[in-house]
Formats: sequence, C-alpha cells, structure tokens
Amino acid sequence: MDAPLDDRALNRALLARQHLLSRSTAGVEQVVADVVGLQAQNPWSPFVGLWSRVEGFRTGTLDALLLDRRVVRIAAMRSTIHLVGAEDAAVLATLVRPVLHRELRANPQRRAAADAVDLDLLARLAADHVGAEPRPTTRLGAHLAATWPDVDPLLLATFARALLPLVQVPPRGLWRGSAAPTLTTLDAWVPHAVAAAGDLTDPDVRRRAEERLVLRYLAAYGPASVADVQAWSALRGLRAVVDRVRDRLVELSATPATASGRPRLLLDLPDAPRPDRDVPAPVRYLADYDDVWLSHDRRDRIIDDAHRRRLQTPNGRSAAAVLVDGRVRATWAVARTTAGTRVRATLTVTPLEPLTASERRDVVAEGEAFARFVADDADDHEVRLATT
Repeated sequence: MDAPLDDRALNRALLARQHLLSRSTAGVEQVVADVVGLQAQNPWSPFVGLWSRVEGFRTGTLDALLLDRRVVRIAAMRSTIHLVGAEDAAVLATLVRPVLHRELRANPQRRAAADAVDLDLLARLAADHVGAEPRPTTRLGAHLAATWPDVDPLLLATFARALLPLVQVPPRGLWRGSAAPTLTTLDAWVPHAVAAAGDLTDPDVRRRAEERLVLRYLAAYGPASVADVQAWSALRGLRAVVDRVRDRLVELSATPATASGRPRLLLDLPDAPRPDRDVPAPVRYLADYDDVWLSHDRRDRIIDDAHRRRLQTPNGRSAAAVLVDGRVRATWAVARTTAGTRVRATLTVTPLEPLTASERRDVVAEGEAFARFVADDADDHEVRLATT
C-alpha cells in the first residue's frame, strides 16, 4: 500500500475532481454530471458554483439549459434542492426517496399530520394536480386541503414533495426574474429522461443504479469511506452496495489514524486523479451550501473543525465560503448601495484566520472578477477585506 494520504493530499484530490484546481473546458452539462449535481437551495447558488468550475461560464448558458429541460431543480441528496442533469434526476429521485420519506414523520407535528391523511391518495391527487400543469406550492397545498381541511396546507405540500419526484420549473432558478417554487412531476417535465432511466422497481436495474451512484460519488468526492457516501446522500445501509463494487476499487490509507491507532482506510477508483499534495490551489469563491465542503462525514480535508463550528447556525444555514490554498478560510457577502442613478456592489470577504499578504492579494484579484460576475446588475464594483 502506498504512503498514507494526509488531509492536504485528500484536499487536492477533492479539488481536482470538483474542477476547483483548474476550471473545466468541458461545458456546463458535463461539469454538473461530474459533480453529481450542485446545491441549488437558493436560485443563485449553482451559478456561483459553475462560475468557479467552468472556464468562461455565462449565466445565460445555465438559463438556456433550464429552459430546454436538460438540467432540472429537484430534491436529491440529503433531501435538498440540487441542480442535476435530467437523466440523473430520474435516477436520483428514486434512489433518495427513502431520505425524503423520513421527512414525513420528522417531528411530532408531521407525524400527527401524516397519520391523519391517506398518503397513497395524497400522492395520487398531487401527481394529477401538478402533472396536468405546473402549480405553485401554495396552490398545491390548497388543492390537497380540500380533501384534508384539518391539516396545514403547507404540510400537505411538503408530504407531496416527499412522496413524489417534483421539479421546480422556470422561471424558478433563472439568473434574473426567478419566482416562487412552481412544481410539476418529473415524468411530466422530462418524460424522455424518465424512460431512459429504466424501470428502477426492477431489482437488477436498481442494484446497478445504486452501484453507479457509489462509483460516481467516489469519482467526484473520493477517496472516501462508506460513512462519507452516506453523509453526502443521507442514505443508510450503503456498506452492502460498496461491498458489491469493492473489486472495482482500491484501498488507500489516510492520516490521522483512527482513535484505536489503526490506519484509516478509504476507497477510491483506481484511475481517479490524486494530485501531489503540493500542487497549488487557486482562490475559489463558493456558493452557500456548496457540496464540496458538505459531502463527507469527516470534513478535515477542506475545513478546520473550529471554522466549521464557527459557521454553524441554529437554523442550519450555510455560509458562502472562500477557498484559500484549497481550504475554507473566509466567507463572502455582497451588498449594493445606490448613489444617484449608479449602483455600487461591494464584495466583503471576512477571513476566518489571518491570511498572508500574498493570499490577501489573490483573494482580492479573484474577488474583483467574481464581484463583476455575481453583481452583474451593478455599475461599479469593489472588494473589501474585513479585519480578522
């Protein structure tokens, strides 16, 4: 076995696979597929994620893909909204359904409401309603409340989301002019993609889909453990799936060792990139909830525990982070001010720890380009580094 991989080596492997060491020239659809989707809880998030990953990215490119139904916004990993390719959506929506089903009884209020309704009937009514034409979430809830008037309509709509693969259709998710979530069923929106995914109720088809999911996770986030795959997907019981593909993987040791002093073993694809630990990592601006720092059980490879705890919030919101030397070492925010007819956008970067003079220059240089991108509606742009 080769020498153990430390956190810096794991970091460089992760950045290479995420197109964060160097931007990809393969195009938006390919990058979305490579990283198995981008977090899209906020409509602007995938635009930022793609700007940092795709050479020459333009917002209109993603807008066109959404309007052409080649990528979609749908609840996927960890039951959160992701931007994924249409055919990936058909597979992911089925494989992660157990995660969404857990939401049905996530707290006492939901358990009581779920027990008060016929969930099979609710799924049929919701599918018929939004399958006929896209409907806002509020209208879906109101429609279901006609059958269950004693249940909160918002909860009824939430149950429909857990039971059905529902797509958030444009203009939701477009760069400008985004709207409140409007839903339809995946098979109504992209029937060709659902057909291409095959019959995932067939045990053999499902087994192959599960195995491919694990392999694609490793291609995008490895080297990693079973616990890492489960943290990324929120699925349980994946060890059996990993065991089925173990003959296609290599086993690598990593430091630090386990608490018992035994080597920490990670799995990876044999030919996946594992750059030298000393390869330079450029400054990169991430969106909030970017999967690159949310998709491992242990996040040491990209963020210090102290910084992670500092960025945690009671409501689970995630900061928009800045990678410096490959790690989360700052956060960013944009504010707009108006003077007369001109709008000024100020990008404020707040380091989580002191940065060297060279790092500060790099943060500002990348920030100047990023500010013009993320605040393309402003006339003037500036970058400010807050004091630590």
